[in-house]
Amino acid sequence: MTPIMRAKVGLPKLRIISWNMMQSAPSWAFLLSSSVPDIVLLQEAIKPKDDVCWSVPALNESWRIKGNRKEFCAAIVGLTDRYEARLIEPKMLGEEGAGKLAVSLLGTLSAAEAKTSNHETILLVSAYSTWEYSFPDKKPIFADASAHRLISDLSKLINGRRKLLLIVAGDWNILYGYGENGDEYWKDRYNTVFARMETIGVPFVGPQYPGGTQADPWPSELPRASLNVPTFRTKRNDPSSATRQLDFVFASRELHNRLEVRALNRPEEWGPSDHCRIEINLW
Repeated sequence: MTPIMRAKVGLPKLRIISWNMMQSAPSWAFLLSSSVPDIVLLQEAIKPKDDVCWSVPALNESWRIKGNRKEFCAAIVGLTDRYEARLIEPKMLGEEGAGKLAVSLLGTLSAAEAKTSNHETILLVSAYSTWEYSFPDKKPIFADASAHRLISDLSKLINGRRKLLLIVAGDWNILYGYGENGDEYWKDRYNTVFARMETIGVPFVGPQYPGGTQADPWPSELPRASLNVPTFRTKRNDPSSATRQLDFVFASRELHNRLEVRALNRPEEWGPSDHCRIEINLW
């Protein structure tokens, strides 16, 4: 459901971009070449070459998902000084201590708190559901198990907090409202991710049409009533290959009527990654 927007006055309290950068240095140049957001929630991110205000992981730490050979991960990076930030250090499950966050698979979840100009503390999470092989024959690959591990990790942030202002965004590598090629089994599996996020208090908020352009021509597998907006191209330089939405934003209910979530998925705004950017404005 698209959030109801109140009248906008001045700049948003926070200007956020969520984006799978495709492990690409040109993605950093593209991100910093136009209107710069306050904070970016990144997936498949490599370290920036330019100075940034702060980052999780820190620039002197590894940006590698545990077990991967390539250097990329889920990260949060601060690009402006309009707010105060508190970084939350991730630790392997079972090795966390006070003030640190246990993560089932290091590199797939990063978290930080931002204090806005009106002294609200917003907890931000970048999430990346990694693909996994089936057993024993490897196919099909799937990502909903990884998504559920991320939700288990998120649960630690939510428990015990009476008032939690939380935004979670990222590349979940699942589908919303249907399964591949109309498969009901996978539809039901994917639905459990969205239902579980709602149950722990962080429902789905977008992007959904009109917060982005819908696929044209309409994919045969996509239900006609769907408000999904494609965020992924199977061929990076071919706009017609953008048929599936894999990127989603979730937020605590207290923020829903203050959020504007939009997929920047028109051909002229797509960028150098196979994923488009997701714009999240908090008013």
